[in-house]
Amino acid sequence: MNFIRKRVLAGEFMCGAWCNLASSITVEMASQLGYDWILLDQEHGPGDNLTLLHQIQAADAGGSAGVIVRIAWNEMPRFKRVLDLGAAGVMVPYVQTEEEARYAVDSLRYTPQGMRGAAGTPRAAGYGRGFAEYYAQANQNLLTVVQIETQKALDNLEAIAAVDGVDVLFVGPLDLSISLNLPGRFEDKDYCRALEQVAQAAKQAGKAAGILLPSTKEIPLLAEMGYTFIAVNSDGGIVISGMAHNLEALSRFKG
Repeated sequence: MNFIRKRVLAGEFMCGAWCNLASSITVEMASQLGYDWILLDQEHGPGDNLTLLHQIQAADAGGSAGVIVRIAWNEMPRFKRVLDLGAAGVMVPYVQTEEEARYAVDSLRYTPQGMRGAAGTPRAAGYGRGFAEYYAQANQNLLTVVQIETQKALDNLEAIAAVDGVDVLFVGPLDLSISLNLPGRFEDKDYCRALEQVAQAAKQAGKAAGILLPSTKEIPLLAEMGYTFIAVNSDGGIVISGMAHNLEALSRFKG
C-alpha cells in the first residue's frame, strides 16, 4: 500500500480524487492519472466491503496514490474492516469534540497507542507474510482525517487540532454551510471566515487543512488560505455532468 502521512504533514500540496460510485474502474483511472490520494466514500456511496476491496486493489495496481476510506461513522469496528483491507488512512465524518477526535485516533492505532484489534492474516498484512512489518509501521504511517462539519466542531477546533494523531482537518462543505444556516452559500463571507478558521487552526497545530470543492475555480482561494489536501467534485459528479453536457448538445437536433 502507499502511505502518504509524512508527505501530508510536511505540507506538500496533495491532489485528491473523490470516488463515490463504488467503481473499481474510476479508481483505477484516478490512480493511473497520478493523483496523490483517492477517497473511497462509504458514508454516502453505495459500496460495501467487497466493492471496497476491489477498489483498493485497483488503486494499488494502478499507481502510487494513497487510499483513504471515508467510513460511515466514528465507530471502532468500521476502522478495523477498512484498515485490514489495506487502506492507507481513514476519513471520519462529523467529528465535533476533542473526545471524538481521540476516539478516532485510538480506533485507527494498535495497542498500546490505541485500541485497534490485531489480526495476522488480512490483506493489509500481506495475508500473513508481512504482518510484522505492517504492525511495526502502521501507527506511524496511517493517516487520520477528521471532518469539520458543524458549528460545534468550529467551537472546539483548536482542541480537535491539538489531538496527537489527528493529521488533517477536512471541511465537509455542504454540512458545514447548513450548520451555519448558509446552505450551499459557499461564497458567503461568514462561510469563508469559517474556512479560514479551519486553515489557521491546522497551521498552528502543524496539521493539514483539507476540503472537497465543487469546481476548480475555488482552488486558488483555498490554496491561498493554506489548504493543501484538496479534491474537486467526484467521479459521480464528473460522469453525470459530462453526460448532461453531451445530452444538451445532442438534444438541439431533436425534432
